Order: sequence, then structure tokens, then C-alpha cells
Amino acid sequence: MSKQKKVIIRKLATGVQGLDEVCGGGLPEYSFNIIGGSPGCGKTTLAHQIMFANATPEKPALFFTILGEPAFKMLRYQQQYDFFDHEKLKSCIRFINLSKLALEGDLDAVLNEIVKEVAATSPGLVIVDSFRTMNWNAQSGNSSGELQAFVQKLALYLASWQATTFLIAEYSDSEIQNHPIFTVADGLFWLYQKVERNSIVRKMQIMKLRGQASIPGIHTIRLNESGMQIFPRTFGLTNTESHNPAPNRISLGIPELDALMGGGVHEGNSLIVSGPSGAGKSILGAYFIAEGLRVGEAGVIAVFEETPDSYLRHVSQIGIDLAGPRKDGRLQIIYLRPLDLSVDETLHEVAEAVKRVGAKRIVIDSLAGFEMALAPGFRFDFRESLYRMIRSLTKLGVTVLSTVETQEKFDSFGLSNYNISFLSDSIIRLRYVSIRGRLRKLLAIVKMRGSEHSSEMYEYSISASGIKIEKPFKNYRGLISGIPSPWDPTRGPDEEK
Repeated sequence: MSKQKKVIIRKLATGVQGLDEVCGGGLPEYSFNIIGGSPGCGKTTLAHQIMFANATPEKPALFFTILGEPAFKMLRYQQQYDFFDHEKLKSCIRFINLSKLALEGDLDAVLNEIVKEVAATSPGLVIVDSFRTMNWNAQSGNSSGELQAFVQKLALYLASWQATTFLIAEYSDSEIQNHPIFTVADGLFWLYQKVERNSIVRKMQIMKLRGQASIPGIHTIRLNESGMQIFPRTFGLTNTESHNPAPNRISLGIPELDALMGGGVHEGNSLIVSGPSGAGKSILGAYFIAEGLRVGEAGVIAVFEETPDSYLRHVSQIGIDLAGPRKDGRLQIIYLRPLDLSVDETLHEVAEAVKRVGAKRIVIDSLAGFEMALAPGFRFDFRESLYRMIRSLTKLGVTVLSTVETQEKFDSFGLSNYNISFLSDSIIRLRYVSIRGRLRKLLAIVKMRGSEHSSEMYEYSISASGIKIEKPFKNYRGLISGIPSPWDPTRGPDEEK
């Protein structure tokens, strides 16, 4: 038996960065959708952005206002966004105010007016804002059955005219379960605005989208001069194409350290440099980037704890010049310290920088600063977020070096404060040890996945000429405690007591 051909549903590009990916490739054409949520979460801005992206003279857009803001007031604010196009207001976007009919509470008159305008225009896109007012009027003079019949008639009519429709409405979360309007909709886009301590975070969830697989879960929203931007929670992981790490090694820029690691770090892997404040983590990251630039590999540095200019001055004091490569475009330094970030926003910024310069190396300095830049709600899932971020970046084929600060304890040898060693292919541990009343610096290669490496602990120093790996610590026991004691390997245990 031959299979029947499927009806092909064309997908419209929404014009909202990240939303097409969340929808599963775009917005189903001729679908009947609802944009819901509380005041201030971006419903009208989202609808306008989709409208300006899709309205054409051949398929114009109609925007019906029902007891909402008058058109001149909406446009006064919406024109501040980059997506706003004055020329489209002249040729293919029309605003129609139905406030008078809505105030009279006559649902049939409202429907007839919409039908008349649609028949005269044959629009490709129809938006009704705010549809919630119809519900309020229905409660005062009409039954919920009449309202549902109105919605069903409107949806059927607009679909027959091959129009993609959005109803904008202010609803609380509790109303989703019982309201009849939600059973009629093909798509349900729910926007949230949550207060988390002193932070305000906007999010979006596609609760329903008939005919295609949207990405489940709640995604972060950011409103900026471009309009609305969606940051998919699976950013970078939905791409099935994956870079297979090359078997070759790349240098960290310090030959002695490369030798301890068996020839350098594997290309396309993740490396964590862990240690206390002042141990040289950022400097080691600068060496890593500088070596890549020397051999023709562009780089990206994401800094959270100091400004780019401060970072450049810091590393220049040991003879590493990154200002030149930054100026000529081979190096991107992105400053990600503003509060209320989400992990997905951070990943997006880093990934875009990687694509802009074709980077092969990334430094994230530091994970502690990254955590502090997140809105409070995102800190609860920090380990999961780090996994998604590191995994997404290595899939791009870049080698990632992350720095993480540890609270130095003189009774343990912890690798980080986050229990994230599973994220890394390699770990370099830096620490201080107290010997004869003087702090000295210790370096150890703790982990190298799939490779042999030195198991000894080496002293290193930092000076104006950079990092220098000294000889391994000998004749001491208890080095990992930070307070070692002398040890004579020629004497037995009983002789030492």
C-alpha cells in the first residue's frame, strides 16, 4: 500500500532571533495562535516584530485594537526598535481600532468588522490586541459559550482566508487550564516576567504548537534595541553536526608545561585551570590564547571579573601583547559582567564571537565570575548550565580553557567549588604551599583524558618575564595539604619517627 502524501505546511520566519529554532524551524503558516502572559512581558513587541518581518504588499498585515492602546501610542514606542520599518506602514501594515464596538459588547459586530476588513484586504497576517477585553465584556453581558463560539468562528474564517493569526491576551497561569480559547488555538506562546530577589528575568514557553516539534522548556528573553531576542535553552545542542576532535595536540604556550601534559592539550577538548586568587590562572589563559595567535589561530576571551582594557594591561605586564590582535580582529574579548544574565545568553554571545573571527581557542575567565553575573534563578542549575555551555562550545570545534577559583584549604586538595571535574578533559591544579615560612607555588596535572601525563608536583614562578616551570618538589611529604614536611627517601618509616 502506497503512503499518502503529507500536506506540506510552510514555515514562516518570525524575524525574532532564536524563535525559529524554538518553534522547530519557523511559524506554521495559516496557524491560529495566542500570545499570552502578564503585563510588561513583551507580548505586543513580539507580535509587532513578527508582523514587520512578514508583512508585504502582496500579503499585508492587519492589526486590530480592541480596548487596547491606540495605534499612535503603540507606534511611538515600537519605532524605537530596529525592526520597525516606516515604509511598511505606508504599504502593507494597517491598524484598525474596534474599541467602540467592543465597548458595546456586541461580539457579532466585532466579528463582522474583522471579516469585512479581511475580505477587503486578503492579509497574510492578522493580529488582535488585546483579546482579553473580549473575555471581560463576555463576562458582563455574554456567556462563555458565546465567547468560545466567537473564537471558533474567527479561527475558522481566518484559516479559510489563509491568514496567520495572533490573538494577544493578558492571562494568569491559572487560567490556562480551564479557558475554552486555549483548546481552539494551534499555537500557544506564553511569556513570563519573574522577579528573583533584585533581578527581573523574562522567559517564554511554547505550550502548544500543532504539527511540528518545538523545543520544550522555558527559554530566556531579552529586550534590547533590536527588539525581542530568544535564547533557546538547547542552544548549540540541537545541531546534529559535531566536530570530531583531532588527534593532534596544541600547545599552551609554555613548552615545559606541554611536556608535562604529554605534548600539550588535545585539540577540541575542555581544560580547567583551578587554583586560588593570584596563582596565575588568568595568565595561563593568556599564554594559551597568545600561542594560538602566534600559529594563526583566532581566539575569544570571555571576561567576567575585569574589563577588557584592565585584562589587557594585566597580561601586558608579563610581556603578552593581546591589544594588537584585538585591534586587527583576530581576537575578540567580550565583557560579560552585567547582572541578570542567563547561561543561554552567555553561550550565545560567546558562540557568535567564535563565528565572527573563526576562533579555534576560547578562554572563560572565570567560572566564579560567570556564576555571579547570572540572575539568582539560574545559579541553582549552574552545573547543568556549565555542561550545556562547554558541550556546545566544543561541538563548534574549539578548545576551551576555563579558569575556576578555589578556596585554599590546608587539609585538602579540592579541584573546584562546583564539583565540575566531569566537564573537563584535562585539569591543571595550581596552589600555594608553605615551606619554611614562605609561600611557594605548586602545579600538578590532575587529569588528562586518554593520555599519559606527569604525576609529579612542580614548583613554578611568575615574574615580569612570565611563567616559569621549575624543578619538581622533592623530599617533601604532604604537599597536597599545603603544609608539607621534610622527607628523606633514604630513611625508613621507623627511622623518621
